[in-house]
Amino acid sequence: MFEKILIANRGEIACRVIKSAQKMGIKTVAVYSDADEDALHVMMADEAVRLGPPPAAESYLLGDKIIEACKQTGAEAVHPGYGFLSENAAFCEELSEAGIAFIGPPPNAIRAMGDKIESKKFALDAKVSTVPGHMGIIEDGDDAVRIAGEIGYPVMIKASAGGGGKGMRIAWNDAEAREGFQLARSEAKSSFGDDRCFIEKYVVGPRHIEIQVLADSHGHAIHLNERECSIQRRNQKVIEEAPSSFLDPQTRKAMGDQAVALAKAVGYQSAGTVEFIVDKDKNFYFLEMNTRLQVEHPVTELITGVDLVEQMIRIAAGEPLALTQEDVGINGWAIESRIYAEDPFRNFLPSIGRLVDYRPPPESQVDGLTIRNDTGVMSGSEISMFYDPMIAKLCTHGPTREEAIAHMSQALDAFYVDGIENNVPFLSALMLHPRWKSGDITTGFIAEEYPDGFKGAELDIETEVALACVAMSMEIVRQDRLQHFRLAKELDQMAMHEYWVAAFSKERRHELRYCGGLPSVPIDMEIQLPVGKVVSVRSDWVPGQRLWTGTVDRVPMVVQVRPGLNSYRLFHQGVKEVVKVMRPHVADMEAMLPIRGTPDTSNLLLCPMPGLVVSIAVKEGQTVQPGEALATIEAMKMENVLKAEREQVISKILAKPGASLAVDDVIMEFETEEKGEKDAEAG
Repeated sequence: MFEKILIANRGEIACRVIKSAQKMGIKTVAVYSDADEDALHVMMADEAVRLGPPPAAESYLLGDKIIEACKQTGAEAVHPGYGFLSENAAFCEELSEAGIAFIGPPPNAIRAMGDKIESKKFALDAKVSTVPGHMGIIEDGDDAVRIAGEIGYPVMIKASAGGGGKGMRIAWNDAEAREGFQLARSEAKSSFGDDRCFIEKYVVGPRHIEIQVLADSHGHAIHLNERECSIQRRNQKVIEEAPSSFLDPQTRKAMGDQAVALAKAVGYQSAGTVEFIVDKDKNFYFLEMNTRLQVEHPVTELITGVDLVEQMIRIAAGEPLALTQEDVGINGWAIESRIYAEDPFRNFLPSIGRLVDYRPPPESQVDGLTIRNDTGVMSGSEISMFYDPMIAKLCTHGPTREEAIAHMSQALDAFYVDGIENNVPFLSALMLHPRWKSGDITTGFIAEEYPDGFKGAELDIETEVALACVAMSMEIVRQDRLQHFRLAKELDQMAMHEYWVAAFSKERRHELRYCGGLPSVPIDMEIQLPVGKVVSVRSDWVPGQRLWTGTVDRVPMVVQVRPGLNSYRLFHQGVKEVVKVMRPHVADMEAMLPIRGTPDTSNLLLCPMPGLVVSIAVKEGQTVQPGEALATIEAMKMENVLKAEREQVISKILAKPGASLAVDDVIMEFETEEKGEKDAEAG
């Protein structure tokens, strides 16, 4: 067994590998760029070696520097994690030449399966069912349109070396095929250094189900059942679960057998994943094989009890698999939610910056329910524009799917992140979605259920009243503390006010009455609702805490709290509300105040996310039509095309290619109607 290994990666996956190595008594070496000098994985490892500047091409993608770091520290093997060099056969060979083991598959398997075009050809030769498509090289946009027409729309344009939803576009017509090919090729080149793309038929209404395989160097291979990865946004997985609620035992076995056969045929060693597209009739088609550890591997570990990272290390050290197929079962149900640095209320635009406060729910195993949080950040960490926007992977495990979902819902409500925007509210709302809970899902679920983006979960009246009680309980505690302060200073005893108003807006006001009980910690008070019903409110919340955990009318609630100006900002089950708790006469006066308007920015193109200007597609004085491209912004390794919403004239361009922009920075100005009318009169 190895005595020391190097993890050629960063973030949560580097931390994940370090944990298994430490459990096995193996020393670890971390590598880092200048952006990650103070990162969690650097702190966790026994040693750390600097690679270079923040861009991956100048640090994490430099195989020669990784090998140099191994020699410098005496590391005997390299675990690549996922992404970066994990599926780079040349790097694997360079390690071998240097006498360093690669904790992953051999180069021939990486080449055969890691390249999407070659893997399709290999699968066809091995008589594996595949989705119809064109596996050859595509020369340009016109060639892409011709091939797409031959296959039949809709089609999927995919980067050959792609992954994580990057370099991937769906096209429904010639125009989208031409534009999608150019964008996919550009993203592929910037993300993977390989701009080759291929086109295949897009299966409408599919499920994305994958099989985890393990194979050793002694000819043994097994599968560890499936993962359902159909909840995706822009072809990037958001929620995964194991097992799938869709598969029956016969289909599961057939898919597992085929995955194992493919692994054996290619001479696979290590952990790998065979991905399938499954239609509504349970017909499954080989999609690709990922020759690395998958992001979503924890759900498989939770239902099987198998540490996949440990197995990878043991296989790389030459040990035979200690497991047989009969040893692998399915214990309960596991859910994984990917916590991303993105704003769900602004069409999931990337959000970068410092994590001012980061408090995930504590990992636990209680009464058959598990919370696991794989992360690579802590309070004070920086979410950089140079890397993937993932903050953490929150996992829950329970005896049934229903229990795992309920536990995930509570855990998400307790996942507190401040300093940057994040998708926790969206994930929390999704856990309550009837279609998700029923298991009736496809890869189009998010696009179908949220066609206009996420505006926040719908707030029913019962939840709204409960949140009003939560806000009032906090205000009563605050007032009680103020009264004790006055007593000490002025010896002037004051009685707690009885009547209050909890206002969500001018129209949504709830008149509540404090009926007595403990106004201090622990909270144990009674509040009368507008309908006359008296409910009990109990909590251990104290001023300054970010989570209000307790019960309202004996119903458990977890609410995130951010104090505002004479208000409380509350987050609960995807709901984001500002509640003001006031005395009735104050509420009446505030209701008479005018509502502050928002500034008119209709004549400006604002940068919707922090990012780099890749290109400007227009010139000053040019008239643009609706849908015409104006600029391309790159953020979190994804390119975003900003388009004109209506016919306008470009009056001034303020940003240049290569510029780094913050949210709402002005990219260009348009002529206002008033100016256009004056110019027309002057003409």
